[in-house]
Amino acid sequence: MKSAFFLSTLLLLGNSLLAQIEDKRGIVAKGAQLEKVKDGFSFTEGPAVNRQGDIFFTDQPNDKIYRWNPNSNQITLFREGAGRSNGLYFQLDGKLIAAADLNNELWEIDPQTGKETVLVPSFRGKKLNGPNDIWVRPKGGLYFTDPLYPRPYWEGIRGKEMEQDGQHVYFLSADRTELFRVAEDLKQPNGIVGTPDGKYLYVADIGDKKTWKYEIQEDGYLTNKTLFCEMGSDGMTIDERGNVYLTGKGVTVFDRNGEQIAHIPVPENWTANVAFGSLTRNTLFITAMGSVYTLKMKFRGVW
Repeated sequence: MKSAFFLSTLLLLGNSLLAQIEDKRGIVAKGAQLEKVKDGFSFTEGPAVNRQGDIFFTDQPNDKIYRWNPNSNQITLFREGAGRSNGLYFQLDGKLIAAADLNNELWEIDPQTGKETVLVPSFRGKKLNGPNDIWVRPKGGLYFTDPLYPRPYWEGIRGKEMEQDGQHVYFLSADRTELFRVAEDLKQPNGIVGTPDGKYLYVADIGDKKTWKYEIQEDGYLTNKTLFCEMGSDGMTIDERGNVYLTGKGVTVFDRNGEQIAHIPVPENWTANVAFGSLTRNTLFITAMGSVYTLKMKFRGVW
C-alpha cells in the first residue's frame, strides 16, 4: 500500500511540475499565470497586433477573424468570410495582411471597411500552395511562407498535389511590383518573424524540426543561412530582448543565441501561434486549438 501511495504521489507531483512554467531568465511577469480568455473555436491561428494593442486572430476552419480588446478582455467578430485566412500581420499603415488560402492568395484588408484587396493571386502562372504565415519588415515589403497543408475545401487536384515545385519562402516588395522566392531549400517552412531592426529573419522549417536565421539584404533577398535551433514551429514572435518564441507543444522560448530559456505549457493538444498584445505590448496572446490564452510577460513584444 505504501509503495502504491508513494508512486501515485510521485506521478501527481510529476504532472504538477510538468504543468509549471519553466523560466530560467525571468521573462514571465512575477506571479503571472496562464489565463484562458475564451474557448469554443475550432482552430485558432494568426494573432496580429494593431497600434492600439488589439489582437486580431483567425478561426481558420470556420472562416472567421476575431478581435480581442485587451482593456475589456472581450472578443468580438471582426469578419466572417475571411478567405480561410490563416496567418495575419499588420502593416505600419494599419492595413491587415492575411494569408487567405481558400484560393491560395495573399490579401490586404482595410480594418475600417473590412474590404479586401488581393495582393498575390499566383506565382509564375500557378496558384501558391497555401500562404501560411507573414512578417512585414520595418522598411516595407513582406515575407511569407508557403507550405502545403491540404484542405478539405480544396477540390480536385488542388487537394492532392502542390501547385508550386516546392514549399518556399517569398518576398513581396513594398510597392507590390516584385514577388520572388528567398528560400527554396526548406522542407516545410511555416512560422516566420524578423528582428525589429529589420536585419535578421527567422524561419521555422516545421517539416525538418529546425529554425533558421538569415541576414536580410536591402533588396529583400536573404543571405548567411545559419541554424538557430533544433526545433520547428507553427507560429513565432519575438520580444524586445531578442528572445524568440516558438510554438507546438506549448510555447518554447530561445534567447538570441539559440539557447532555450523558457517553456510555457498550454493545456491543449497543439499551440499554433503567439503575439504580444495590449498597449504596453507585455501580454503574450496564445492561440491553441479551440481556445485562446494570455500570459503577462516581463519584457515587451516588438511591432
